[in-house]
Amino acid sequence: MRTFLIGGLLAMAVGCGGPMEREEEPNLTSQEAPLPDCATSPTSVRTYYDANNWVIGERGCDCGDWIHWGQISSIYDIRTSC
Repeated sequence: MRTFLIGGLLAMAVGCGGPMEREEEPNLTSQEAPLPDCATSPTSVRTYYDANNWVIGERGCDCGDWIHWGQISSIYDIRTSC
């Protein structure tokens, strides 16, 4: 009985392809997608401000170049011309 049980377990492990290899998790923090070209896009830049009206960041396409720096906030204005 014992031999039958051990033989059955061994057959299951070998018959099903043996132990599975664990796939490595992708490291998404190190991957960066390229920004799309905004040379033909209209200018649209959001300038973000803190509560004291200091500029703390900008995001958007400015005359064909991407801008992305600083922080964002709920206080902002949008510039749509170069």
